[in-house]
Amino acid sequence: MAKKITANLKLRIPAGKASAGPPVGSTLGQYGLNMMDFINPFNDQTKDMMGSDVIVHLQIFEDRTFTFNVIGEPADDLIRKAAGIKKGSGESHKDKVGKITDAQLTEIAETKMKYLNANDIDAAKKVIAGTARSMGVEIEG
Repeated sequence: MAKKITANLKLRIPAGKASAGPPVGSTLGQYGLNMMDFINPFNDQTKDMMGSDVIVHLQIFEDRTFTFNVIGEPADDLIRKAAGIKKGSGESHKDKVGKITDAQLTEIAETKMKYLNANDIDAAKKVIAGTARSMGVEIEG
């Protein structure tokens, strides 16, 4: 029989730098989990991504066990890096803050493909292009 899920969590944590402090400690502590059972495997799995934040999906079960999947760097972070900007536009329909090429868009879409609700690379590019547009980043080419 399948275990009963107590919680589905989505955390944004610096890669390779999870610690018992917030946000990890305070989130896992309220579910009565041993933090080191998450922190050590997470840090080992993400040490090659140091310097960026990663999204983690965490399923907590009734018997205080859990599973987690590292989703990778968020699409908006990848777009900001490609465009060379610190943050998106507050009024994306008026103020454009940067540009990325179609090749950069394709690279980001390929990176995020397995986590997107898209059947092919063209659909994935449209999803990423929509995120870029909402940030005030234009697509060239």
